[in-house]
Amino acid sequence: MKFTIIKILLIFIITCYGNLLLAKDNNQLIIQDVSYKIGQGDILEISVWMDENLTKQIIVPPDGVISFPLIGDTNISGLNVSGLRDIIKAKLMEYLPDPTVTVMLIAPNSLTAYVIGKVNKPGQFPISLNTNIIQILSMAGGMNPYASSRKIIILRKENGKDIKMLFNYNQVKKGEKLEQNIILRRGDVVIVP
Repeated sequence: MKFTIIKILLIFIITCYGNLLLAKDNNQLIIQDVSYKIGQGDILEISVWMDENLTKQIIVPPDGVISFPLIGDTNISGLNVSGLRDIIKAKLMEYLPDPTVTVMLIAPNSLTAYVIGKVNKPGQFPISLNTNIIQILSMAGGMNPYASSRKIIILRKENGKDIKMLFNYNQVKKGEKLEQNIILRRGDVVIVP
């Protein structure tokens, strides 16, 4: 009975909050928001229905502050598309009765990761919300014969701090310790020594 109630509650949460991901960490259930966060360089189109003057295509600048008619400057750092839509709608309600606001992500230019070191094509690569290390190594043309495939490093900036994670390609290739093959995040750097 208790398990059934928990299952029903989880289905309700997933249904209501489609951008949430359930994950298990050390036998604890964790709910994470995996919706796309708008980042610098992304191209957005913001429009208000029935008002051509309130339609604008915007490239998000490095500081994350965009300007839109009537509402002025707005810091959108850390927001997803629906959050930005809600903020713009709330600010426009001072000027328009019940505005219908649409925010579209035209180009997710900020969703990139980097591969450097002993790979065949080092560089910056566009990633998705579920690109893992094996996939980005493939995008980089694989490792060259001199690569130390047991000592790959992933650098990540998290809450203002640099985090270093290790990745052993040989173990993952054999089907061992697959948890190393993590999902990359915006700005991650994969170093192949």
